[in-house]
Amino acid sequence: MTAPRKGITRQEAMRRVLQGISDDSIGYSALQGLLEEQFQASLRHQSAQLTALADQVIAAVEPLDARRRQRVSLVSALLGPQGDMPQLFALLQEEARMTAVRDWAALEQMVLECKRLNARNSDLLTEQYTIMQRVLNGEEDTYAPA
Repeated sequence: MTAPRKGITRQEAMRRVLQGISDDSIGYSALQGLLEEQFQASLRHQSAQLTALADQVIAAVEPLDARRRQRVSLVSALLGPQGDMPQLFALLQEEARMTAVRDWAALEQMVLECKRLNARNSDLLTEQYTIMQRVLNGEEDTYAPA
C-alpha cells in the first residue's frame, strides 16, 4: 500500500472516500429528482422550466464529479494506480467493510438510474425536436415526385 498524498494520513484519506460516498448518495438522490422534473417539464413543453432545470442539473453534477475525481485520486494514493474500491474496502474492519460495500453498491445503482433517466430525457427531447422540425419545415420527401 502506498502512502497517500503529502499532508494527509491514510485514515483521513479513507474517511474522505467514505464521506464522499455518503455525500454522493445524497447528491444522486437529488439529481434523480431533477431528472424526473426535467422529464415532466419536457412532456409539458415548459421551455422556461427546462432551462432552469438544465442549470440545476449542471450545478448538481459538478460536485458529484469533483468527489469522483477526489475518490479516484485518494484510492490511487492509498493503493496505487491499479487500486479499486473493493481493494480499498478490504482494508476496513468487518462491520465498516460491510457498510461500505453496501453503500457503494447502492451508489452504483443510483448512478445507473441517473444515466437511464438522462438517456430517457434526451430521447424525449430529441424526438420532440425532430417532430417540431417536421411540423415547421415539412418532411424532405413530402412533395417529392413519385
